[in-house]
Amino acid sequence: MQLFIKKHINLSFKKSAEITDFYRSLKIDYPKFFKMDNLSKLGFLASELIFKDEESRFVPREDLAIICFNRSSSLEADTLYQTTIQDNENYFPSPSVFVYTLPNIVAGEISIRNKLFGETSFYICKEFDEEQTFRTVNNAFQDQTTRSVLAAWVESFEEKQEVFMMLIETETSDIIFSIEKIKELFNN
Repeated sequence: MQLFIKKHINLSFKKSAEITDFYRSLKIDYPKFFKMDNLSKLGFLASELIFKDEESRFVPREDLAIICFNRSSSLEADTLYQTTIQDNENYFPSPSVFVYTLPNIVAGEISIRNKLFGETSFYICKEFDEEQTFRTVNNAFQDQTTRSVLAAWVESFEEKQEVFMMLIETETSDIIFSIEKIKELFNN
C-alpha cells in the first residue's frame, strides 16, 4: 500500500516560556493547555497546526492512530514530581504533576482535543530513527480500521524542546511516505 505525507510540522523552542508564547500567538482557546507538561504542550501545538484546516476536525474518529517517539520519555515531569516526594519534611505529592509521568499522555491530550479514538502508542528510542518510524507507521496501517496515522518525535528535556509531526494517509498527496523523505523533513 502506498502512503503519503499529507502534512508535516517541525517546531523547536529553547525555553518553556517560548512554548506558551507560541500557543498564545495562535489564539487558541483551550485553557487545559496551561495544566499540561511541556511534552504534551509540544504535541498539542503541533497537532493544532496539523489539524487546523481539516474538515473532519472534532468529529469522533476511530480510524486515526497516533504514534509518538522520543528519547527521554517523561523524564522532565518525572524529575519535577520527584521534587514533591523526596523530602519527608516537605512532602507534597502533586497529582497534577504525577499525571504527566507517563509519556503517552501527550497522545491522550491530542486524542481528547480532537475526539480521536484510534490506537495510540509511544516508543522510547536513543535517537530519532527514520527507519523505525517508517516501519512502525506501516505496521499501523495493517489494522483494517486505520486510515490515517499522526506520527511524531516529541522531545522535552533540559534544553531540548522539539517536535516533528506528520499526518500520513493513503490518499494521494505530493509527498510520498519513505525513509528518505522522513529523514529530509526531520532535518529541515
